[in-house]
Amino acid sequence: MTRSSNYKTKQSQAILNYIVSLKGTHVTAAQIVGHFEKEAVSIGRTTIYRHLDKLTECGEIRRYTTDGISGACYQYITDRENCREHLHLKCEDCGDLKHIECETLRELQRHFFDKHDFELNVLKTVLYGKCGNCINKA
Repeated sequence: MTRSSNYKTKQSQAILNYIVSLKGTHVTAAQIVGHFEKEAVSIGRTTIYRHLDKLTECGEIRRYTTDGISGACYQYITDRENCREHLHLKCEDCGDLKHIECETLRELQRHFFDKHDFELNVLKTVLYGKCGNCINKA
């Protein structure tokens, strides 16, 4: 399952398996800690952070930071070559981060390049607003 054997331990594999099970959804370290606490699996917070760093270094997962204030999010990328053209939507209320891939994004990239001579880095592009769940709660 893993791309590299540099850092294979039971804890590392458990963390990676959990992230893979999310099928591309972003997850924070705090959410990972919460998952293992709920499952009564003994993996400490410090250990999780250390393994996330190692899994990121060896290319198993991708780390996203959006605003320099919120914690990083992690995501398993099944197809690295095809996961280059997406941007992020971040909910200002709950902090949920989603990545969006669609033809409109490619049109937006072309527009910025053709009309404004600017190449958009979509892997670092974040649009802020409110997710449907938070809108419905209000």
